[in-house]
Amino acid sequence: MPTGVSRAVQKNGTVYYRSGITYRNKHISLGSFPAEKDAACAYLEAQAILTSPDIDLVGIIDRRRQLSFEKAVILLNFRDNGLYFKNPIYLRRGYFSYFLNADTELKFDIDDLFYYSSHKIQRRQGHLFVSDYGMQYSILSRYGIRPYAVCGRDYFFSNGDVTDYRYANIVVVNRFHGVHKIMSKGIPRYRTVIHINGNHNIGTYAAEEKAAVAYNKAADLAKAAGITKNFPENYVDAFSPKEYAELYTSLKISRRYLAYLDEVRRQSG
Repeated sequence: MPTGVSRAVQKNGTVYYRSGITYRNKHISLGSFPAEKDAACAYLEAQAILTSPDIDLVGIIDRRRQLSFEKAVILLNFRDNGLYFKNPIYLRRGYFSYFLNADTELKFDIDDLFYYSSHKIQRRQGHLFVSDYGMQYSILSRYGIRPYAVCGRDYFFSNGDVTDYRYANIVVVNRFHGVHKIMSKGIPRYRTVIHINGNHNIGTYAAEEKAAVAYNKAADLAKAAGITKNFPENYVDAFSPKEYAELYTSLKISRRYLAYLDEVRRQSG
């Protein structure tokens, strides 16, 4: 049997081959392969990466045949930085890269290293998420960006690089659901909009937090009118419970929206 290769058998009797390598007293699994020669090839590729300082992140693309790109990045980081991560992370000066594949490199602050070293990033329909305790969470949630937020409207990347997730590069414009920042004579204002068979303007407010509470109030009024839509709730921690209740009670809501709810009641009654 070639070095680093072992034979294994599945429950149904199918034979396959495991490949592994030991480096700095750590045994590293390289994967399972249907043929012995493939497993042996993966071992030789891993050995070349770990012992050849001229092989870098660009070089591993051409030096692989059987070894996955993800595993190659892991080995390269272990060789260069002395830290083994189970995810395709490569440490840089002051930040780290997380490789989704050979063409997609995400950049994060070192503060996030512990989290992403134990949480695998996945991509589905253009959205990036991790699984945590059986649930899927968008990586944008770590920046206070709500689900279904729109890039360029609710948040944007300061340097224009949509793969750069360092905190200084992400600017959150609209933190709350249904709240949009607008400029009026050079002064920022916050417009609240709720969607019920189309958009309804609730009002425009001087503070973002007030606009968020106005959305909650508009959603509660819609439910009281018999509208069964599952409205998201804005969590506003800028106020104490007493302050929140006082603001909630005093906030003015668009008369047109209130008239619309009255019409909904009449039609359903």
